[in-house]
Amino acid sequence: MSRIGKLPVIIPDKVKVSVKGNSVFIEGPKGKVEKTFDSTVTITADAKSVLVAPRGESRLAKANYGTARAIINNMVRGVTAGYVKDLEIQGVGFKAVLKGTVLDLALGYSHPIAYAIPTGIKVTVGENPAKNPIIKVEGPDKALVGQVAADIRHFYPVEPYKGKGVRITGEYVRRKEGKKTA
Repeated sequence: MSRIGKLPVIIPDKVKVSVKGNSVFIEGPKGKVEKTFDSTVTITADAKSVLVAPRGESRLAKANYGTARAIINNMVRGVTAGYVKDLEIQGVGFKAVLKGTVLDLALGYSHPIAYAIPTGIKVTVGENPAKNPIIKVEGPDKALVGQVAADIRHFYPVEPYKGKGVRITGEYVRRKEGKKTA
């Protein structure tokens, strides 16, 4: 049995939770999040907490209910505090410009990259003191914030020789030594 799954998810005052079948809808100050879970778990909500329990004694049910509880807890944290990922772009001439709901990236290719920002995600572009563009990805859905950050990073991952590319702030990139000349 899951130790995490047994714990109730505490609901803060400003958050509304509704459960319909295996779908959970959570609304708070930072936005709305909804998720449908597998039929191997039962989800019940009262005024102050949400409880998740396995439906039956199958191995799959025991495995899923701890994960479902953790996802619901992340949803509650997302609508109260939100999630943020910062991306840093390093490279000569590398730029990021926000045009409405499209992020326009110049990453050294022969063409600009236009990335359509999904609904529910807020993206801002700024600069750090070293004049490198910083992209801030914010939203209430932890998985969607991580996916958007991974999609943007995927356009030009950091290469190990010069360190150019898009990196998540704080990410360690192992640098390699260049080619030796005779």
